[in-house]
Formats: sequence, C-alpha cells, structure tokens
Amino acid sequence: MKKIITLLFITYIISSCSNQTTTTSMPIQGDFAHTVYFWLHRPDNPDDRKAFEASLTSFINQSPYITTKHIGVPAATNRDVIDNSYTYSLLLTFKDKAAQDQYQDEPAHKQFIAESSHLWSKVLVYDSEDILE
Repeated sequence: MKKIITLLFITYIISSCSNQTTTTSMPIQGDFAHTVYFWLHRPDNPDDRKAFEASLTSFINQSPYITTKHIGVPAATNRDVIDNSYTYSLLLTFKDKAAQDQYQDEPAHKQFIAESSHLWSKVLVYDSEDILE
C-alpha cells in the first residue's frame, strides 16, 4: 500500500509540473541572422511549392554552418506595417559572419540556387549582426 501511495504521489507531482507554462524565452543562438524572402513565379502551383520546399529543406539540413533554421509562409496577420506578399521566408542564424560567409560558398547552397532559381521571381535578403552583449 505504501508503494501505491508513493507512486500516486510521484504521478501527481509529474503531471502538475507538465501542466505549467513557462514564460522564459530562448535567445536566438548565433550572432548573425540571415533572413530571406522568396516570391515564387507561380505561388499557387503545388508542384513548384513541393520542388522548392524539398530543395530548400535538403540544402539547409546539409549545412554544418547553420545554428538555427526556420522555413515559413506568411502568417495570417493583417496590419498596415506587414508585408505578407512573399511566398516563403527563411530565417537562419550563424555563430558569426565568418560562418555565414562559408555557408554562401557551400556546394549545397549553390546547388539549391541552381535547382530552384527558376521557381522564384524575386528574392530579398536581410542580414543582421547581434548588438546585445
């Protein structure tokens, strides 16, 4: 009976802890952020989207220089300051600018451009370096 009570108490503690929400945010890892927006020629074409996503995912999963990665589509937000006209966004972080420079010269990066550049009509890149200590 003592073992059952102990087991029930442990189960209660574990379930209580798992129901709590945290408000701590994780800082971005890496001092260099590389944000890219892509506009596809045919954004409603499922074959183009599938080819683009496969090529981009394959490429970024091969890179040893990327610290964090995020591929996204426009969020369902609507405010005057939001430009959601793009088809895909890519947010990558790197340890530093030198790592990002190496990423630019990777064979996988060049292969992605060769495979997919015919799919997009426009690309915008925003690079930034961390100013926080």
